[in-house]
Amino acid sequence: MKQDLSDKRKVYSKDFIDFQNLELNPYELFKSWYDNAVEASRIEEPNAMSLATIGQDNFPRTRIVLLKEYNLDGFVFYTNYKSEKGNSIENSDKVCLSFFWPAHEQQIIIKGNATKVPAEMSDEYFQKRPFESQIGAIVSAQSSVIDLDENLDEKALELQKQHEGKVVARLENWGGYLVSPIEFEFWQGRPSRLHDRLRYRLENENWVIERLAP
Repeated sequence: MKQDLSDKRKVYSKDFIDFQNLELNPYELFKSWYDNAVEASRIEEPNAMSLATIGQDNFPRTRIVLLKEYNLDGFVFYTNYKSEKGNSIENSDKVCLSFFWPAHEQQIIIKGNATKVPAEMSDEYFQKRPFESQIGAIVSAQSSVIDLDENLDEKALELQKQHEGKVVARLENWGGYLVSPIEFEFWQGRPSRLHDRLRYRLENENWVIERLAP
């Protein structure tokens, strides 16, 4: 099977990076771009980001997760610590996050190191989750091989009955990770594929600002 996609292209022309007036801190530029994405009603789940890890088989693997918090320490997401991504981070804490907002022709790539957030922080977030999502986290041994006819819905309904009217406790193998960035790259689509690329690289606790060729 062959399908020619060579004619699939788009002209990028919605915005540009003003290299003469740059934020000294990449978090400020991230906030500006992210806030714009949130305000754009045509962008669904602007907090959706790809997470790339290095697996125990030494192959990279990427999946979409949801950003749940960010601050000057980094970017937080939650998952099952025994999942494939959790095991990968246990194997190597070097990860990469990527946001892509096609409506704004913008992409942000973040390299950093992932560490578990404090248990109290995971507890607090878990209690904010919808009841059904709390139950789902208990039912699913994420990434494990299960039977093709496994009835997860039935198990979830049974657990919902058992926990009705009660506080659902977070399992120890479920919680958050903080990705502490060492590098940001901001990409703005431009005409003729002469895209704007701006990199912030952490060096001796200071951000080095560099423009990259498209």
